[in-house]
Amino acid sequence: MAVTRPTAPRSTARALAGLLAGAGVAHFAVPRPFDAIVPRALPGSPRTWTHVSGAAELALAACVALPRTRRVGALAAAGFFAAVYPANVKMARDWQHRSAPLRALAYGRLPLQLPLVGWALYVAKRAKRTEGQG
Repeated sequence: MAVTRPTAPRSTARALAGLLAGAGVAHFAVPRPFDAIVPRALPGSPRTWTHVSGAAELALAACVALPRTRRVGALAAAGFFAAVYPANVKMARDWQHRSAPLRALAYGRLPLQLPLVGWALYVAKRAKRTEGQG
């Protein structure tokens, strides 16, 4: 008898997909703030990285939204959230001389990345293992 994992509540997965989609759209609609936090060590133009990361978020949103690809999409989203952490560190460093509310925003983003990773891992863990099944 096969043991199946319960599926994540659809609303949890939908909310994660919505967050990713919203962020992805924002990278194209209002790219300038994202350009500013691209780490300088990355080759090429910041706008290219903004568009690449926006496209990645849109692709991740689609994967998380679809039950067949939810598990792998959520795992990839967790990796993505970890990978963009250096941009948040750069933002905090760059904003250290800004007003107190802006500094608080920049520094407040740093610990929020961990719950995002956890949320994606939760969705992945609870997703049905149906990828690749007809």
